[in-house]
Amino acid sequence: MVQRRAPVTFSVSRRIAAPADVVWRLLTDTGQWPAWGSSIAGVQPAAGSARLALGSRGRVRTAVGVTLPYTVTGFDPGTYWSWSVAGIPATGHRVTPQPDGCLVTFTVPWWAPAYLPVCAVALRRIERLVAGPESSAGPGPVRE
Repeated sequence: MVQRRAPVTFSVSRRIAAPADVVWRLLTDTGQWPAWGSSIAGVQPAAGSARLALGSRGRVRTAVGVTLPYTVTGFDPGTYWSWSVAGIPATGHRVTPQPDGCLVTFTVPWWAPAYLPVCAVALRRIERLVAGPESSAGPGPVRE
């Protein structure tokens, strides 16, 4: 029997004082990606739905103006999603409920640890988007 090794990844996490479901909705709403993802300028979901599911496809416009296809390659509702961009494994996004909010973790493939600072900025933006009294209604404006 051949045993497969789990892929090597690197991660960055942030505790966020907001309900896990609020953060999950933000992470899975493609219309909100440019608000927290500094490398994303726009998203065009293929099926017209801004919400993600396993196998969701579309096109993402990067901050440098390049548009690339994406596919959601892993999906556990309310907990985790990952994707590939132009057929290359990209980031994973995990939300873990905590007593006073949630822990949000982004993972990157072994060959992309230089992308972790970008992910750390995204986590701070997510925290700002869900902070405050408007968080129960959904994301608010980014204040940077």
